[in-house]
Amino acid sequence: MSNGPIEANGEVVGVAEDWWIYRGTGVPHSRISNLPEAPPWRSFGADDPAGRPAPPPAEPSADRRARRLGRVRQAAAYQADKKEIQLVNMALHLRRPLLITGKPGVGKSTLAYAVAHELGLGPVLRWPISSRSTLRDGLYAYDAIGRLHDAGIRAGVTPYNGSVSSVERGEAPAIGHYLRLGPLGTALLPWSCPRVLLIDEIDKCDIDLPNDLLNVFEEGEFDIPELSRLGPGDQEVMTADSERTAIVSGGVVRCAEFPLVVLTSNAEREFPPAFLRRCVRLDIQPPDEKRLAAMVAAHLGGGTETEAARTVLISEFLRRQREDGAELANDQLLNALLMAERGLWDSDLGRSAIRDVLLRPLNEG
Repeated sequence: MSNGPIEANGEVVGVAEDWWIYRGTGVPHSRISNLPEAPPWRSFGADDPAGRPAPPPAEPSADRRARRLGRVRQAAAYQADKKEIQLVNMALHLRRPLLITGKPGVGKSTLAYAVAHELGLGPVLRWPISSRSTLRDGLYAYDAIGRLHDAGIRAGVTPYNGSVSSVERGEAPAIGHYLRLGPLGTALLPWSCPRVLLIDEIDKCDIDLPNDLLNVFEEGEFDIPELSRLGPGDQEVMTADSERTAIVSGGVVRCAEFPLVVLTSNAEREFPPAFLRRCVRLDIQPPDEKRLAAMVAAHLGGGTETEAARTVLISEFLRRQREDGAELANDQLLNALLMAERGLWDSDLGRSAIRDVLLRPLNEG
């Protein structure tokens, strides 16, 4: 069964299947409203869907627009193949995390932005992982020292030597001013549609983090002890979305729709079987010549005077990968083509600089 042709950049690139929500066209649409209910074993929301907040708009605020517009354009230009589209949709239907492996620079992270852009799921919530990352980092952060300091000042007492007699006495500041939900915590708020959470380079994490994530992924909720101790009631807290707050009831954050969790890995380590069986696993291979050409055209346009340079550089990029075993990222090719079109391809010295500097393999010392 199919829904007809898929078009991207004015060309037919495939045939959509009935069950697809994400189509990989880069053109925003409202098909997320067609996402069927979660299977019973992955259903979390029991409240009134009409009362759930919508994700914030993807359009960045004026002071951040210049920095983020490049990411929006990159997401719109992403060239997803049929396998990627199939597995993204599988993760959406099953409400399961999508674990993406592949070499650096093949577009693992960009796929998360492409899905959020096309489906209108708001800004991507990104959690970059390091060897020091813990589950708490992704859930929330509480500035207890800052609250204690401010409470002392309001009471006319300073935590240091001396006193603050001129400060008006008052109650301790609300705890929500000092508690901010992290990317994972924000993704688990009861949104009206799934948010996209990018857990970037999960293979760099401490050995315990994948197992720590399992309970949160299974339950779709977590407890904030600092709020639970206050008893029943609502507390307004900050979130990972810029200038946005949320209401947490009873100290528990519980999702209504499980987020689309995209975990990326450079395949530098193995994960526990219990973690892997809860993920939809996608291995992204380096793009072929046709896909590279489409990606370049989407980013840089077509019909330029340097079309010959594009053909040469794309062929050399692929040859180095396949024959020489060179690790090259897609953005290296885009950088090389951009500089070629700005005149660096016009001389022998410029062409050497492109090959030796911009297309230098990542695995070359």
